[in-house]
Amino acid sequence: MKIQKLANGVTVILEDLSYAPSASLGVWVRAGAVDEGGDAGISHLIEHMMFKGTKKRNYRQISEDLEKLGTAVNAFTTKEATCYYIKSLSSNLNASIEVITDMITKSLYQKTELKKEKDVIYEEMKMIEDVPDDYGSDLIQEAIFSGTPLANRIIGTPESVGGIMRDDIVEFLKKRYTASDIVVACSGKFNEEEVLETLNKGFSGISKEASVKRSYKALPPSRIRRTVRKEIEQTHLFLGTKGVSFTDKDVFALNLYSSILGGGMSSRLFMALREELGLVYTVYATDTPYVNDGQFTVYAGMSDENLEEAVGAIKTELIKLAEEGTTAEELSKVKEQYKASYVFRRENNSSRMFAAGRNTLLLGRTFTEEEILLMVDAVTTEDIMRLAANYADFSHYSAIAISSCDHDFDSMLP
Repeated sequence: MKIQKLANGVTVILEDLSYAPSASLGVWVRAGAVDEGGDAGISHLIEHMMFKGTKKRNYRQISEDLEKLGTAVNAFTTKEATCYYIKSLSSNLNASIEVITDMITKSLYQKTELKKEKDVIYEEMKMIEDVPDDYGSDLIQEAIFSGTPLANRIIGTPESVGGIMRDDIVEFLKKRYTASDIVVACSGKFNEEEVLETLNKGFSGISKEASVKRSYKALPPSRIRRTVRKEIEQTHLFLGTKGVSFTDKDVFALNLYSSILGGGMSSRLFMALREELGLVYTVYATDTPYVNDGQFTVYAGMSDENLEEAVGAIKTELIKLAEEGTTAEELSKVKEQYKASYVFRRENNSSRMFAAGRNTLLLGRTFTEEEILLMVDAVTTEDIMRLAANYADFSHYSAIAISSCDHDFDSMLP
């Protein structure tokens, strides 16, 4: 893996996989929901607008020019970054890069297209609210991170998106789409000299000025508990609190702890709540690290009348793990699951590109496969028990239920 700099300072990560007949390239920008202030949703709106026309191509020509090359293109926005990516035949990579750099540096953000795309995003908001597990994921994040930018919804709100004007987009781009805030990652089969030449030409207009630094700090977890009423057949439960950051010493230990609890069909929550008690169809635990904060969540879907018993069963399993700890055999199982999943992802050049780009942008470095596997293997049963003691204290959990009935969490949680 090589790290190069374009003439204007944009960082480029190149991973040559000469055995592959294709290449994946992603343009990562340090612009996400945490950077938006009062313009919640502007990063996501800009991501959409990048596909709506440049000085050289209208929206139809962008799609057609990439499809003629057989190139897949897409983009996504997260709390902390935006990524625009392509997967192309190696023979068509440079032509595909020309299109994506044209989108990122020459988009017009025309007012007529902006209005249409806002309408599309309003429909996307409605779709999220119609999918309880998606909607609940937003709500539990708002609860856990209340008072910090991590509480901002990536998609924004109808009011915040409605208030974003073209001038706001131009100003945000000046502050966030700068050379110091862009990382390009490429993994697969490619000609290094040609790729760098195409990127230098395509990104020549990117500003070299330093970006506005992020300044928010992590706060103690909020304790928000509520029911959102919807006429649905199932109750969707989210219990959540703070996790750990990407750079925390426990980042791998918490991932393994989550797996022991609810990472698969042999996990403790699945076996107890579904197989033994028959209370739920789905239950899982997950952790999400960010640059300087993190989230831990337990989700379960059940009938309205089963909610209180399900909460009790979840508490029982978390307390049991805290009191009794895990076994070497159980920890070994989730370690092997993690390593297998990680190694399988590494067989895909898109996954390798995503990892290299995200880690370089957000953490300033990449990790070798050996480093990752060693850090996973270093987690001990004592690490799991220490974390378990913290996560068995329910006084700092937030709780969200999306349900057709009201539920009183105060009677279920301390």
